[in-house]
Amino acid sequence: MVTLEPLRADHADALLAFERENRAYFVRTVPDRGDAFFTPAGFAARLRTLLDEQDARVCRFHVVLGEDGELVGRVNLMDLVDGSAELGYRTGEKAAGRGVATAAVAQVCRLAAADYGLTSLTAVTTLDNPASMRVLARSGFTRVENTTVSGRPGVRYERRLLGTTRTID
Repeated sequence: MVTLEPLRADHADALLAFERENRAYFVRTVPDRGDAFFTPAGFAARLRTLLDEQDARVCRFHVVLGEDGELVGRVNLMDLVDGSAELGYRTGEKAAGRGVATAAVAQVCRLAAADYGLTSLTAVTTLDNPASMRVLARSGFTRVENTTVSGRPGVRYERRLLGTTRTID
């Protein structure tokens, strides 16, 4: 159904096109990234920062590819510390409601345990994003507390991972 690939520099054009195409869709439930992010120079600088964080093993960023190889989403593990990370994900409007986010989150949870050596994940979403709350519930996350996300009412989730076997260098 979907394939995850670690974020690479050669994803830049497709990723920027994806972010531009879905900007209005994403801003309905997550804060806008600002005009500078969507310029070629701003995006290139942000991508370089992400790749540097990935090279330092601080974060793990992935693109989500659909059956036809088109970039349809992102799924990321941020702030890897002491066997834990924060999960973040987004799928484009064309892929919404088709199980893409659930499949991508399932894949990244397997990678987190088996390849990245993580034992737990956290995630947050806003209360006005029921689709994201469903993805997390279907993916084995447990709602643990109310919180705020960029000034909006939200929920924090956690998931313990099983099957941790190794860490990729």
